[in-house]
Amino acid sequence: MGELYLVRHGQANSGAKTEEEYDRLSDLGHRQAQLLGTWMRDHEAPFDQVLAGSMRRHRETAQGMGYTPDITDPRLNEMEYFALARDMLTEHGVNPPSTPEDFAAHMPQTLAAWEQATIKGGEPFATFEARIMAALSEAAKPGKRVLCVTSGGVISMVMRVALGLSTDQMAHMLLPIYNSSLHKFRIRPEGTFLTAFNAIPHLDPPHLADHRTNL
Repeated sequence: MGELYLVRHGQANSGAKTEEEYDRLSDLGHRQAQLLGTWMRDHEAPFDQVLAGSMRRHRETAQGMGYTPDITDPRLNEMEYFALARDMLTEHGVNPPSTPEDFAAHMPQTLAAWEQATIKGGEPFATFEARIMAALSEAAKPGKRVLCVTSGGVISMVMRVALGLSTDQMAHMLLPIYNSSLHKFRIRPEGTFLTAFNAIPHLDPPHLADHRTNL
């Protein structure tokens, strides 16, 4: 039996208007990563391999946790959400979200349009799915413990494939994913099975309630 641990990056620059502006951790994001790393060293066995996407927020999260990735793999990078939002405006007249409530309504619409290929963003939906699953199928092997630092969209896509979710269900799994959250899968010859979703044990103490963020 193998184990695959997926970690969402710490809080990024949530006030950004472009992919480049978004791609760095906030002060709180650095703190979340540090707290998660401390918790994992106290509670988890060592990993056989550590992976990370190639985005700055992935690297900063891994470093903050105290891990040096064995492999930096751009196939584990997030969807280009700002490009998808621009396409939604151009092709469907749907304005980009300006509040968390707007974002919660916008994401399901956007993923549905992306899957149906009425928008493309930076890449087709099928390409996004294929690259993620190819990267993880290479890494996740029976008998190995693998840690992967990535993004919420990547995690929700893995959930979609592992649990057979619709795109609408995938969107609603994506929305509540916490920054620096931990998601665990058991790897067996007959398949990949979810054992933990959206865990934040490092942020459980009441005095850290203000460290729990989704955006």
